[in-house]
Amino acid sequence: MSVRRVSPQEAKQLLDTDGYVYVDVRSVGEYNQGHPEKSFNVPLLNMGPGGMSPNPDFLAVMKKKFPLDAKLVVGCAAGGRSAKACSALEQAGFTQLVDQRAGYEGAKDSFGAITEPGWSRAGLPVASGPDAERGYEALTKV
Repeated sequence: MSVRRVSPQEAKQLLDTDGYVYVDVRSVGEYNQGHPEKSFNVPLLNMGPGGMSPNPDFLAVMKKKFPLDAKLVVGCAAGGRSAKACSALEQAGFTQLVDQRAGYEGAKDSFGAITEPGWSRAGLPVASGPDAERGYEALTKV
């Protein structure tokens, strides 16, 4: 199976019309600064004192929250982490994955210039702060 990559606008359409949910795989801090409205936060990597490190609970939390046939749009900051998350999820048995390219902020070239606007720069609905139901802390509670 090949994971389809879509623009932020295409991702929004999937959310609105096809029953998909958005999973933001950025760190908790990034998510709290701003995220697609109604998105779930399950970090692929955690921010620590030495930088980013793999979240050992990523797959366990995803499997606990979503069935393997859930329709998921996966996004991050610029598209790199979401591609890695989709690969890991596909290997774990998830079957309906869509990778939202350009992430929340936008894809950048080697000079840091935006080459494709991300979710927020495309003017799509955003929220900020912790989400009591969809934030990572809520998803990890028993």
